[in-house]
Amino acid sequence: MSAIATLKKVHFVGIGGIGMSALAQYLVDLGIEVSGSDRDASPVTDLLESRGISVSLTQVPENVPEDADLVIYSEAVWPDNPERERATALGIPQKSYFEGLGDVSEKKRTVAVSGTHGKTTTTGMLARILRDAEVSPTAIVGSLVRDFGSNYLPGTSEWLVVEACEYKRDFLTLAPEILVITNIELDHTDYYKDLEDVQNAFRTLAEKVPAHGTIIADATHPNIAPILEGLPAAIVDYTLESSYETRFPGEYNRMNARAAASAARVVLPGISEAQIAESLSAFEGTWRRFEYKGVTKNGAKVYDDYAHHPTAVRKTITELRAKAEGKVFVAFHPHLFSRTRDLLDDFATAFAGADRVLIAPIFAAREIDDGTVSNATLADLIRAQGVSAEAMNLEEIERVLASEPHEKDIVMTMGAGNIYKIADAIVKH
Repeated sequence: MSAIATLKKVHFVGIGGIGMSALAQYLVDLGIEVSGSDRDASPVTDLLESRGISVSLTQVPENVPEDADLVIYSEAVWPDNPERERATALGIPQKSYFEGLGDVSEKKRTVAVSGTHGKTTTTGMLARILRDAEVSPTAIVGSLVRDFGSNYLPGTSEWLVVEACEYKRDFLTLAPEILVITNIELDHTDYYKDLEDVQNAFRTLAEKVPAHGTIIADATHPNIAPILEGLPAAIVDYTLESSYETRFPGEYNRMNARAAASAARVVLPGISEAQIAESLSAFEGTWRRFEYKGVTKNGAKVYDDYAHHPTAVRKTITELRAKAEGKVFVAFHPHLFSRTRDLLDDFATAFAGADRVLIAPIFAAREIDDGTVSNATLADLIRAQGVSAEAMNLEEIERVLASEPHEKDIVMTMGAGNIYKIADAIVKH
């Protein structure tokens, strides 16, 4: 057992984070007493409460039990957080989420699913295939998976399927026996200086795969091929895998399915194509990935998606356009000032195909507004491409989307912020 599994009481600061909440559920299944805090209620905190995990929606020192063996904190929680300061004063050891996840990974046969786009869906697909094939993996996914009713799948085998995030090279805490790389592009520009920097991080991760392990990737893609050169592990090109039908539109989802199928074949060499096809066709998808929400009072269909990088935005709108009989309305919540600024030219062209684009104020997350870019900046550039675009606050966006789109129109709320709440609000329940 890893060191983390020998503990008796653990407190999570930022437990509502998608990875944090999955790790918390895993520890509960090990018999560890878990508590946690976050700043806002969400479907994730509701899920944790349903599992008997106490979640405080204020972050105050007294939340930290004096007899806690460990405090695990989210990437978004700084050392001056009052609960972390309390842990320091009490001499309670602290680990980041990724350090805790690394402890779990070290003692499991780990399949790490990485990439700029598609890793959440691919992780969910792979976990579904292996569950159906009775491999009984433990899975930690970067979103709520409808098939499991959670972002966490409890398993009894030695296999761990985990989504591997490249931000701050956090995925380097993992010990992958099998590594999936869906794709590589420049993202997280607040940390990575250029594409080469991103590639170097993925190369370091790939070098951690042992000689008896396997790397699954688009082996001929110019962004990926250089990082695979000279590695001792076997290389499997997932683009050569059969094409599978899923419930979700788009070539990018077909590629996610191929990557998941390739990984399943490595974990379970005897699995049949029919078994894989059955699981993928039944896969119900994840929260905020082309998620159908319902219709507005005027009959417009409403979808929601997590897309927050220009490539993902462009592909998602292409699929919306293909589905639409009427107009396509997109409400976009830019995520991070740095990403919006550094990828501004790509964002400006990513909304072609939409009829009306409403840009919410930039979701700051971990950053401070330095005044160099705003939602108005992006709206101006989108209009310069010939697409109707306006900068609005969230309340104005909700009013427009609740009233203007009509039957045959499609509405998509999109972005890594909390704009999904607008989709929930405008759907006629």
